[in-house]
Amino acid sequence: MVSQGSEMVTLTDRAAMHAWSMEQRQEGRRIGFVPTMGALHAGHLHLVKQSLAQTDRTVVSIFVNPSQFGPKEDFDRYPRVPEADREMLAQVGCHALFYPDVASVYPEGFQTTVAVEPLGSELCGRERPGHFQGVATVVTVLFNLVKPDKAFFGLKDYQQFVIIRRLVRDLGMDVVVVGVPTVREADGLAMSSRNRYLTGEDRTRAVAIHRAIGAAKTAFEAGEKGSARLEAIARRILIDAGIHRIQYLSVRSADTLMPMKMIMTDGVILTAVKVGATRLIDNVLLTGSPS
Repeated sequence: MVSQGSEMVTLTDRAAMHAWSMEQRQEGRRIGFVPTMGALHAGHLHLVKQSLAQTDRTVVSIFVNPSQFGPKEDFDRYPRVPEADREMLAQVGCHALFYPDVASVYPEGFQTTVAVEPLGSELCGRERPGHFQGVATVVTVLFNLVKPDKAFFGLKDYQQFVIIRRLVRDLGMDVVVVGVPTVREADGLAMSSRNRYLTGEDRTRAVAIHRAIGAAKTAFEAGEKGSARLEAIARRILIDAGIHRIQYLSVRSADTLMPMKMIMTDGVILTAVKVGATRLIDNVLLTGSPS
């Protein structure tokens, strides 16, 4: 089904999405795609603006994907504000919103899953079993329906970006995966839909996440190449700030996410922590030859 506002069209099922995409392609237009779970913020809008600048037509999907949530995670309370999301997208000039229900993405009898392993079982995948299988599966479905020329992903979810890039390479998908740098609040906290869960005290404490990995980056740029030392620098700042539930804090290869004892090529330091009841992730690239 299709509904048309003043400019942005809203598509709610597979047939409508497919037909819209085919129409754009027949007109020779390049399609940009930004998949989201809604509760949009400035970070999402930055992705949309990148797509608008680099392609002819931009589609944003809003779908809270049940297959990437564990049984004790926040699927039921994940923020859903569809009217506010629509207004934000229309204001920045998005051309189409794909807003399907679960049955449109996973029709009755759906049996297929897509897994990128062992990468999907590392880091966040170790803490959230099955999460990246859910991500890879829904992204595959969405790519097949939208048929984008370029798809835009925030680098805050760095492991997700690497997994989707690997998925596209492995399956020979005809789409360019574009990683867009993390958009941050003025105090450095990475923008996230889950930030709204934070209490005032937790919000203040959460600033230490970026400060911690930033300190590791500073040490790297000063010549420190040992992963264990860089991790220790970041860990101390987190603990001193009262963030004790550190699910992981790890230096990895920026390309493969394999562990590295010494940073001999481009690296990334990634972390996932619990601040109060809220799970937050962040990362910073360690690139170039340290001095």
